[in-house]
Amino acid sequence: MRWSKPLRLHLGVLVVASLLFTSAPIIWMAFSHGSEAAVSAGAQQMRQMSLRLIEGYRNALQGGTEAVALATTLPQLVSPPPQDIQAKQQFFQEVLRNVPNATSIYAGYPDGSYLQVINTARRDVRQTLAAPDGTAFAIRMIARRPAADTISTLGFLDSDTKMIGERNVEDRSFDPRQSPWYQSVIQDGAPVSVGPYVTGTLKVPTLAIAAPMREDGQVVIGINIHLQTVSRLLDAAEISPHARAYIIDAGGNLVAHSDPDIMRRIIALWSRTSGAFAATANSFDPSLETVAQLTQDPAFADGGLARVDFDGETHLVQIAPVGVSGLFMGSKAAIVVPLEDLVAVANRLLVRNLFVAAAFVLAGVAASVALSRMVSRSLYRLADEARRIGDLDVSEKGESHSWISEINTLANALVASRHAIGQFALYVPREVVRQIVNPETRTIVRAKRQDVTALFTDIKDFTTISEQHSPEEVVDTLSAYFELLNTIAERHGGTVVQYLGDSIFVMWNAPVDDIRHAENGCRCALAMKAAIDDLNEANLRNGRPELVTRFGLHTGPAVVGSFGAISRQQYTAMGDTINVASRLEGLNKELNTSILVSTATRNAVADRFDFRPLGLAPLKGRAEKVDIWELVGEIKD
Repeated sequence: MRWSKPLRLHLGVLVVASLLFTSAPIIWMAFSHGSEAAVSAGAQQMRQMSLRLIEGYRNALQGGTEAVALATTLPQLVSPPPQDIQAKQQFFQEVLRNVPNATSIYAGYPDGSYLQVINTARRDVRQTLAAPDGTAFAIRMIARRPAADTISTLGFLDSDTKMIGERNVEDRSFDPRQSPWYQSVIQDGAPVSVGPYVTGTLKVPTLAIAAPMREDGQVVIGINIHLQTVSRLLDAAEISPHARAYIIDAGGNLVAHSDPDIMRRIIALWSRTSGAFAATANSFDPSLETVAQLTQDPAFADGGLARVDFDGETHLVQIAPVGVSGLFMGSKAAIVVPLEDLVAVANRLLVRNLFVAAAFVLAGVAASVALSRMVSRSLYRLADEARRIGDLDVSEKGESHSWISEINTLANALVASRHAIGQFALYVPREVVRQIVNPETRTIVRAKRQDVTALFTDIKDFTTISEQHSPEEVVDTLSAYFELLNTIAERHGGTVVQYLGDSIFVMWNAPVDDIRHAENGCRCALAMKAAIDDLNEANLRNGRPELVTRFGLHTGPAVVGSFGAISRQQYTAMGDTINVASRLEGLNKELNTSILVSTATRNAVADRFDFRPLGLAPLKGRAEKVDIWELVGEIKD
């Protein structure tokens, strides 16, 4: 278009304009407001920081909440251990990898069975469990509790989930049905939050999120977050050196604190008493009483900024609710900052901001150039990726990352498209897919008459083989067999149209034109037979069944294209040529041969292959007899 300009030019103008419009008001405010502006800026900084701290706390709990919600939908978690034990452990381990703030995830069952997977990244956890070196996960299992052979074990896995140690736990007194999280869920019949409370295995104070299974409300899934982890999320040092943050529950009792010393005292108190400690713990921070009163004031309870005095000093207090998905209702996060800290920091930043603002304006041009180039490169890469997908190159590529979420979204959409087309190509011949997605060759959906060479295969006595071997062995054997034949067919230019039980239907000269289709079909049949002979030698060594395969080849006209209902199509070929090829394959059984071809195929390649004449033979369903030949081998030059 006439006014169309490169993206880098638009971005450059936008960045420079944004910097100018942003910097000018900042400079004006810095000179105009003085110390009052410094206090206001400090308060604003505190408000933003408090929201980030609260969001971090919510995200920590949200991850656990979502993991529990997902777990309650999985059918393999309904049965008590040791049933489906591998599936249960693998899911729990994956949750701990994706929810780094979680200490453990577990399931309790109405018969007293229990399965818990523990993240042993913390040193104190490894020491408590006496875990061997290299332990990444610990598995606590109690199974068949009502029976005499109750299982009570503690296993240890490395980072590759390999078992590196296991021991029996003689103390079987722990019963999940007596735990606060289990009883709360059974009583309410809904997801609950519990804590702080002392865990049964690690003996440490923790917050818990638990919910009943959808299929069986007596089975409860829970996840633990250590109070020490919660404390780390509340680090308020970025606001000021003397700022502090803490969590209080609905009763105004202290749950977690950003001060490491106070947090250690809280944890030690819980570990000793395993009971109520509010009166003692609340005395650890003198601001708690004042903050607890502010939580009852609607003006401040939901995020209003309060200015209060205690310890002879003015402080700013930010309070916000931290409930997550209906859990931990009534809990509040509080950020407490001395006003003097904010003023001092703001005053020091006043002069520096003047220089920073000027530097940003000068650096804007360079930054805009760098940003525009980064965006342009990402878009060019995505365009190239789209072209490769259009060419049906669906091999996995390294994921490209951009700092711009919209570009990442587009990249993810292209990855999904590549995956979808790749999966589509697993079920439909690749060349058919290529022509369907190509706007210039979509006429492939219309059936048309053309000459083709058709090959049918069948395994001798496959029904007997299926009876004599397990379904798993049959599936493994067939998978290797089909992979071998599919590779050979593609190598010789053939298209595997259908898998028919233990048989396959391969076609040449459609959908890709091939003037040597009869020759390629014969050469492919010989290659398949040789490869199957080698495969059978390996099968006999490995105790797998021998697969004696028969082949039928015929060349002639057929109607090729997409057939079926309007909403469901299948690419295939129909006509007497296809039927003759199929009947020739079946005739091998009567003549004790391997590869039978028709006169049409033999005449097309008589100078390149050796054939043994077998004369006229009747074909099932056909009135006229057919002159047939056995394909013996290829004539060497």
